[in-house]
Amino acid sequence: MSVLVYVEQAEGKFKKSVFEAVSYARAIADQESTNLTAISIGDVAESELKELGKYGAAKVLNVSADQLKTFVNQAYASVIAAAAEKEGADIIVLSNSFSGKGLAPRIAVKLKAGLADGAVELPSTDGKFSIKKTAFSGKAFAITELTSTNKVIALNPNAFGVKENATEIAVENFAADIKQSDLGTVIKEIVRATDKVSLPDAELVVSAGRGLKAPENWGMIEELAGLLGAATACSKPVSDADWRPHSEHVGQTGISISPNLYIAIGISGAIQHLAGVSSSKVIVVINKDPEAPFFKVADYGIVGDAFEVVPKLIEALKAHKG
Repeated sequence: MSVLVYVEQAEGKFKKSVFEAVSYARAIADQESTNLTAISIGDVAESELKELGKYGAAKVLNVSADQLKTFVNQAYASVIAAAAEKEGADIIVLSNSFSGKGLAPRIAVKLKAGLADGAVELPSTDGKFSIKKTAFSGKAFAITELTSTNKVIALNPNAFGVKENATEIAVENFAADIKQSDLGTVIKEIVRATDKVSLPDAELVVSAGRGLKAPENWGMIEELAGLLGAATACSKPVSDADWRPHSEHVGQTGISISPNLYIAIGISGAIQHLAGVSSSKVIVVINKDPEAPFFKVADYGIVGDAFEVVPKLIEALKAHKG
């Protein structure tokens, strides 16, 4: 019995959500009094792999097959399942990221495992293996009990936090059999924005909606986000109108996020939008309509015109930083 954590890499580097998943997996391994192994797929330098030791991984399996240099959902799931069997791992942890949402159910099927996706807390230790997770598109929480021998847990980003737990780590090459049938669909290229904070990993998010009136008014949103070191986001009508890229659309049909702070500017708060942001630790709403639904779930609200409130926030932040 042991714990295996999949560490997703992007261009040979690990993001914060990976270190969070390793921290979470280490805590589970401590609960179960067992060891933790990580598995990395793709071209990652040994120095980067050894960084995982800071967060509690005692060993990392390095998979660097040419067919797996770019993400292939079915093939990656097969390799992770094979690694779990090799290590005798009955608990597999990964981040509930875009790729993790596709991997987790595939791994669960291959290992005949129970699945808890969207986990937000450590499993309970009261004799049952129960996990608190998001449900109904993030509008509620559920306590899920996993009764199977093997278990797969997909952790929501920003739910547990990064916790250092330095351990001596060994790097071991791992070569799993790759079936040609697993390579039926191959991603030829992944284009990533390199000059922005990733929305799923962001701890601070500044978002805006149709209350901004036109795309040319987004300058103050970007300036506010820049001062805070935050990611920018938008509502669905804004992305549908091509005011902002679809990669910034948060909500039920867009990206689900769980930052420490979510600032919603000129967004009414439709249920579909709330479904994607309700896991935020603190929600601040700026809207000139005092009856906007968003105020009902906000931790802090400002009733006022965004074109008056936001410039004052920017001025105050500049003065504070100065």
